[in-house]
Amino acid sequence: MNRKTAPSIKDAVEYQLLLKPIEKNILDNGIEVYSIHAGAQEVIQLELVYFAGNQFESKKSVAAATNFLLKNGTSKRSALEINEAFEYYGGYCNRACYNETATITLHSLTKHLNKLLPVVQDMVSDSVFPGSELAIYKQNSKQRLSVNLQKCEFVANRMIDSYLFGASHPYGKYTEAIDIDEITIEDCKAFYQNHYLNGSRPIIFISGSLPADFLKMLNDHFGALAVKPEPFCLEPIEQQPAAERKYRIENDPNGVQGAIRIAAPFPSRKHPDFKRVGVLNTLFGGYFGSRLMSNIREDKGYTYGIYSYIQNHIHETAWMISTEVGRDVAELAVKEVYLEMKKLREELVDEDELMLVRNYMIGGILGDLDGPFQIMAKWKNIILNSMDEHYFYDSVNIIKTITAEDIRSLANVYLEPENFYELIVY
Repeated sequence: MNRKTAPSIKDAVEYQLLLKPIEKNILDNGIEVYSIHAGAQEVIQLELVYFAGNQFESKKSVAAATNFLLKNGTSKRSALEINEAFEYYGGYCNRACYNETATITLHSLTKHLNKLLPVVQDMVSDSVFPGSELAIYKQNSKQRLSVNLQKCEFVANRMIDSYLFGASHPYGKYTEAIDIDEITIEDCKAFYQNHYLNGSRPIIFISGSLPADFLKMLNDHFGALAVKPEPFCLEPIEQQPAAERKYRIENDPNGVQGAIRIAAPFPSRKHPDFKRVGVLNTLFGGYFGSRLMSNIREDKGYTYGIYSYIQNHIHETAWMISTEVGRDVAELAVKEVYLEMKKLREELVDEDELMLVRNYMIGGILGDLDGPFQIMAKWKNIILNSMDEHYFYDSVNIIKTITAEDIRSLANVYLEPENFYELIVY
């Protein structure tokens, strides 16, 4: 080896990416279990995904409140005892509620999985929703909402989704303090009964260093849960977007910033352009070296950061541009966003810039495949969107082969200013 000669640099696009296969099993009651056995550390991530998001609630915030309170008391354990059980065995249990789904996630040492599964089983099958815990939840939620409503970026995120999808659509509705006040124990118990105890079958994702008998453990604790026999099918909900396209809202008269959101409706992941637009989006505003960042941060100095992204929804979604800028330059920043759209519609991307984007995206995927939890996150997204591994490999191939002409053609379809809703909250 000649140490005076530097090794050759290999572009990320030259790597052959492989998605580790997933194993599928079925519990006695039909619950699907997807597993990945990998990783050097003796740790496990277990995630139960229920179709119990805000799409299924009849009153605002009930889905989120029910999901949160699963950890706050059963007939056998108080909230304190549940939390102490996780802490004693070095585990961590989190809950989250989204538009279509609600999740319970457990991180545990492999050797303690059998000690913590009974606690999770207790949460999903025997929660009692103590009135005192609901009162604390409502108080904390209202306080958090009151603080957040003073932030222009929080208000902007709520309003732009409402304009895009409609105020009654699961993707567009938002919570007010009165909605939190109106949540009752009976609401939570009814939602729990309909969507956790007797609802559609949840899906279990488990990854990490799995014990040999992990399937038996899961079947013992979740294989007897009462669930509907038929698989669940998510039907799209009709959108009711706002008629107006441009909005200016004053949230804080003394504020020094403006939160900008520019967004357009976009098809779901099953649309043939979705994967190709991922490359265009990265080039436009999807990473630190993007066109938007180079112009509005580096050249103009209007912001610390500006990004564009495709929202991760199961059905029709949105292409979003998001930033916070000085109040006095907000309108100028919006003009620069449209200027960058115009350049992409009219000019071919330089091959060096396109190669930089390709290498960045492939490098990001390599990072996303580093470890069983990250690999499972990829698979979870594929499965919940009713796709298979071909989606992953097609995406990689498009990143490697998309041309400058393809980029310009996509920009002429999707980066037309008249397609976008425009909002500035001061």
